[in-house]
Amino acid sequence: MSKSFDFRRARPWEVALTVFALSAPLLLPLSTAGSQGFVRQAVAQEMQQVDTSKVVVIGGALTEIVYALGEEGRLVARDSTSMYPREAMKLPDVGYMRALSPEGVMAVNPTAILAIEGSGPADALAVLKSSGIPFETVPEGFDRVAILKKIDIVGTFLGVPEKAKALEEKVGADLDAAIAEAAKRPESERKRVLFVLSFQNGKVMAAGGHTAADGIIGLSGGINATDGAFEGYKPLTDEAVVNAKPDVIMLMDRPGHGSSDEEVLKHPAISLTPAAANKAILRMDGLHLLGFGPRTASAIRDLNKALYGKTGNVSQ
Repeated sequence: MSKSFDFRRARPWEVALTVFALSAPLLLPLSTAGSQGFVRQAVAQEMQQVDTSKVVVIGGALTEIVYALGEEGRLVARDSTSMYPREAMKLPDVGYMRALSPEGVMAVNPTAILAIEGSGPADALAVLKSSGIPFETVPEGFDRVAILKKIDIVGTFLGVPEKAKALEEKVGADLDAAIAEAAKRPESERKRVLFVLSFQNGKVMAAGGHTAADGIIGLSGGINATDGAFEGYKPLTDEAVVNAKPDVIMLMDRPGHGSSDEEVLKHPAISLTPAAANKAILRMDGLHLLGFGPRTASAIRDLNKALYGKTGNVSQ
């Protein structure tokens, strides 16, 4: 800054020009190197100060991303939803992502913790965050943008932004192709899908808007039978189930758990739906279907094929 320039006596436009001139060199990298690359590199350099040599990962999608980045050597433990790839099962299990124990997580002596939004309980997270161990929360989301953001945040946290960028490009292209193919189906031909999370006291616990089930149904060319009447998961009255007019009842595939197809079709409300008339029950791997990670394009294709590529009982 010039010592002869007096801001107190300068006219407003002179001050503005001087500030711009002094700031221009600082702004130059953003305009010449590309803002996204510049910010990614800057954030990555800051993250590299965090020791991520021993990471506990909480959330199946995040675990898949770490493996897809080729950085699985950093992992020292996982949560119980992290079951893919199969190699991840060899890691110590710190428990279900929504029922974590601070003692269990810290017992593996992590240098950093990577957790999906929605992990808990809140008091356990508060203890972990106050322990001094670097803790990164990755936002949850159920669309293309959310998946790529997860990859970006995980890659940046681990200090491998270029690997993350390459994975984003690969996953993004695969998603675009799968979504475009599913979108070709005319609205008039799209099936109404009722995703049933569970049965509570005889009532159907179904997926509404802003859920992973709602997201994957839409991306796969289907229509959520609850029609956005509510958000999250909610028990439905028998009348609401009948009025939803689902063509397909979709459930998570949990061998040995939950109701059989016959029991589902005999439910007082479901028995009155088009899905029951056609015996259309669809069961899929919950982690694959609802994970919203690197494999979601595959899940979109699988669900689309299950909905429209077969006739009769789509669970077969």
